Amino acid sequence: MLSLLFFCAREPNLSLEREMQQHISSLLTILIFMLQFEACISETYMDLYYTPGNDVILPCDNTSSLNSSCSIITWFYNRDNSETTEMVWNGVIMENSAQAARLSLYSNCSLGIRNIVAEDAGLYCCRSGNTTAQDTNVGLHILNISASQTLNGDGYITLACTLFKYSDSQLCGENSILWLNERGTVLLGSGARDTGPMCVSLLTVKPQRAQHKTYTCQYIKKNSVKIEAHYTLREYTDQFPVSYIMWTLRIGAVILMTAITVFVLRGRDETI
Repeated sequence: MLSLLFFCAREPNLSLEREMQQHISSLLTILIFMLQFEACISETYMDLYYTPGNDVILPCDNTSSLNSSCSIITWFYNRDNSETTEMVWNGVIMENSAQAARLSLYSNCSLGIRNIVAEDAGLYCCRSGNTTAQDTNVGLHILNISASQTLNGDGYITLACTLFKYSDSQLCGENSILWLNERGTVLLGSGARDTGPMCVSLLTVKPQRAQHKTYTCQYIKKNSVKIEAHYTLREYTDQFPVSYIMWTLRIGAVILMTAITVFVLRGRDETI
């Protein structure tokens, strides 16, 4: 009986100790993970620039001592400093990743991404085992051009050149994005605006009937063109056939009504 009372008296303390140990273990896990990702940011870094739709290969340069084995390789991904995702864990592609269906892990442990989209831009970190000493960090930046009709309905088109990047890893200067026409002449755009994970420059143009014009957007860094994208404006090739069909239908209706009227009048004349 005394033994039972002693055990009951001790049980709450044991439960409290277990709960404290679990909390400490969870905190240590979070701390270790945060320190690991911080190392990803602070170690060796390289930039890659692409346009949407391309296939890319992100290098992992710390595998010289692995004897061609990627079983201890982990790839991390971070978009905007708020959330880190494991793309590859111990050499295995994580199926819960949104990019899993487009990922490949090569024999040299490089990470391949097929048919990239703007959302793939961000920071990628390759790590060997538990050490951060040789982390490979790759910033993937994606340049894209989109078009939209101006709100006032004046027929002008606004082209938006956007560099999707890793958060504020590299700020965009006002002249970091340039617009050029088909002859290579620099056009007056809005200048690059930095919005954290994006650099954006706008160009408003007036389409010419039945003409295809190509505009080029360049991202400049340290007086060097890192990447460029092209956009061919086909505004009138999309709208002109519809307008032509509408006019054809109207003319056809007029001709048909005229023919019916003539036929009716002739019938009356013959009857008389």
